[in-house]
Amino acid sequence: MNMIRKALITTCIVFISLSLISCAINPVTGQQELMLISESQEVTMGKEFYPNALWGDVGGGGEFKDERLKAYLKETVLKIHNVSHRPQLPVKFAIQNSSVPNAWAIPGYVVMTRGLLAALDNEAEFAFVMGHEMGHVSARHTAQHMTYGMVQQIGLGVAGIALSGKEYADLALSVGAVGSSLLLLKYSRDDELEADRLGILYMSKLGYNPQNAISAHKNLEKVSQEYLRSIGKNPQEKGFFEDLLTTHPRTSVRIEDIQHMIKTQPVTIQGDGTNRERFQNMTAGLKNTNKIYLENYDKALTSFQKNNLAEAESLILKAIQTDQRQPAFHTLRGFILLKKKNYPDAEKNFTTALNIEKDYEPAYRGMGTLMYFRENYSEGINYLKKSISLFPQDIYAHYFLGMSHYKTNMYKTAIPHLNLFAEAQSKHPEIHGILGICNENTGDLNSAYNEYVIQIKVAPDNEMGRHATKRVPELKPVIERTKSRNE
Repeated sequence: MNMIRKALITTCIVFISLSLISCAINPVTGQQELMLISESQEVTMGKEFYPNALWGDVGGGGEFKDERLKAYLKETVLKIHNVSHRPQLPVKFAIQNSSVPNAWAIPGYVVMTRGLLAALDNEAEFAFVMGHEMGHVSARHTAQHMTYGMVQQIGLGVAGIALSGKEYADLALSVGAVGSSLLLLKYSRDDELEADRLGILYMSKLGYNPQNAISAHKNLEKVSQEYLRSIGKNPQEKGFFEDLLTTHPRTSVRIEDIQHMIKTQPVTIQGDGTNRERFQNMTAGLKNTNKIYLENYDKALTSFQKNNLAEAESLILKAIQTDQRQPAFHTLRGFILLKKKNYPDAEKNFTTALNIEKDYEPAYRGMGTLMYFRENYSEGINYLKKSISLFPQDIYAHYFLGMSHYKTNMYKTAIPHLNLFAEAQSKHPEIHGILGICNENTGDLNSAYNEYVIQIKVAPDNEMGRHATKRVPELKPVIERTKSRNE
């Protein structure tokens, strides 16, 4: 009967999964495609992903605040959106405060980093890059990634149930994994070339000279190499940033294809086709600020990550002396002072950052961390909750929030936050032992046992490892007796 029951469960899940599958018309190609999510679901998922991408994607940093520049660039973005294949979608534009040269779009949002914007020469280049990114949304490339991710995860969930008999746990875990990896998926070469074609189409419709698509690609390649050198990396060095760049076909290959696209694209150029003078005037302030980030902040951050605190503080003080209006500068100094255990001055810097920008997420995390080290857990919890409301996937905010609850014996409340951190930092020397204690205190002995076993594997010789080593043989017979009674 048990095998029949398993087979029936598997069949039902396969039936339900297949019933979800439908075809939709691609707005760009006019062809039918497999699609598991509706347009409204695309927009909803975009809203959920956006704050995590803005704060936590490559470079992070939140939004670069320059309302005058943003309003100017938004005009161009809205014009592109209106001539795109999906003008009915909502769209918001932001400049991401990151030196990493990048641009990205998800349903409802299109973003360019400060680092890339500073490298562009004119409005036509900006229009092409924005058109390219919005082309990914127009052609539902992001939706396709979501769809194929769901199909794969559903398949894994069904297989897990059929093989292990866990009924629903594996399926729940696999479905939950789709969203977190979405932004790390690479577009195919065909997707990228289609987005290039759409970028050229949209900019041409607005009267921009499409030859600027070529100069935009060349500027992207140039600034990418410059950025790597500025943070002390060899441009040929393998790493995550290189992976980011390799999501696109080689520049030389794309330029050949773009030249062919331009020849076949009719265009009536308006004015000089670039609006270069206006673009240069409007972006001059950002370009000056970007130099300060490259010459001081980014290098200070690298030094801080290497635990060279004296050099990090010297560099960040130079940045602050040059421009006191950047919350990132004050926040980094706050973290440097926090690491030095200079808590009063760390608090002053975090407070200054929040006075400049009231929703600057890293400063809230900094204040919450500071309060944790001061053992002022209740006040720290408030700061960390605010941090997570702005950046839901900030694992370090989750860690200190979970630990603050743990220190105040709020074990049940601590568990979900510490679980998130443990998933991201599975080799942390104490986290599994702490989760074992939390689960044991809430009566979940199975989870406690499993966490203690992991703790012993990761770090058996520290205090948590010794505690876990003691608890595992004590819990095992209790769990076995409970299991035998339930069978």
